[in-house]
Amino acid sequence: MNNHSATQLSKNQAAHKVKHISLMLFLRLGALPFIMLVALITFTIVADNFLTANNIANILRQSSYLVIVAVGQMLTLLTGGFDLSVGTIMAFSSVVGALTMTWSIVNFPDAIVLSILLGIVSGVLSGILIGTLNGIGVAVFNVSPFIMTMGMASVGFGLALYMTGGVPVYGIPMQFSDIFGYGRLLGVSTPVWIAILLSIILFVLVHKTRLGRHLYAVGGNIKAAQLSGINTQRGLFRAYVLCGVMAALAGLLMTARLDTGDANIGVQFPLESIAACVIAGVSLRGGIGRVENVVLGALLIGVFKNGMNLSGVDSYMQTVVIGALLIFAVVMDQFRLKLLAKAA
Repeated sequence: MNNHSATQLSKNQAAHKVKHISLMLFLRLGALPFIMLVALITFTIVADNFLTANNIANILRQSSYLVIVAVGQMLTLLTGGFDLSVGTIMAFSSVVGALTMTWSIVNFPDAIVLSILLGIVSGVLSGILIGTLNGIGVAVFNVSPFIMTMGMASVGFGLALYMTGGVPVYGIPMQFSDIFGYGRLLGVSTPVWIAILLSIILFVLVHKTRLGRHLYAVGGNIKAAQLSGINTQRGLFRAYVLCGVMAALAGLLMTARLDTGDANIGVQFPLESIAACVIAGVSLRGGIGRVENVVLGALLIGVFKNGMNLSGVDSYMQTVVIGALLIFAVVMDQFRLKLLAKAA
């Protein structure tokens, strides 16, 4: 064998090895890491200031709100449902929290900490309220998650507009924004730390507790779960309540960032939170999904949005790209499942 043939054989073996490793990674991890890698390389080439420390920090902060909402959305998807009211919960919690803080600061001008605490508590309770109503409708009365959460989205949005007259709520304590909107710890934004903490809590809850196992069981086969003695109504109810809490916390963090309570925030979050979950391999039929993948899915959407902004992509086209990304990710995941079935 001459040197040219030996070199060609070596190249073919190396290419075959790379292809084999890539296939194994794809079967194990799905398309998400590969899409993320391609996105990072593409935007680094197209936009000079994309891969900088300041911009990476900006991506993490911008993505933190979606991460929080998406990991909450995952809970409902695990049960075979979804929550279309997460955007409204964000807006409603923003309005309720801001109104509570402004009322408290007017009546108790020296009790700033109390005003902030009251605003946070009232905002979270508003999320719990909508989540509870969603949970009762889906779990107790067997209303379709689509109808129930879409209906609550309309109700919550209408209430938020009624409470504000369609005008943003100003006058919240600047300390609230300084800490939860613009604050930093070890050089990292407060919303990012909160997103990390909540993701860890949800990871433990979903993957290490009985509630998490019940959610997977309900989404996998609700009849079998009932025959196994699992209280499926309780599992469904808790999923929607926890989803409401997560959306409310994200709404309060956005309120701190905007320094106002606004009934119009969160409009894009129902689609983007579901997209982040589906891109991450969470099944719309229920019973499949992991928290860490959802976090990566939300970050991927953040990377795409940031990269497209820096690249000068039109805002309308950005919506097209996100939708196309969602479809592509689902198609690739279905292809992966077929390969896994053949391998088995």
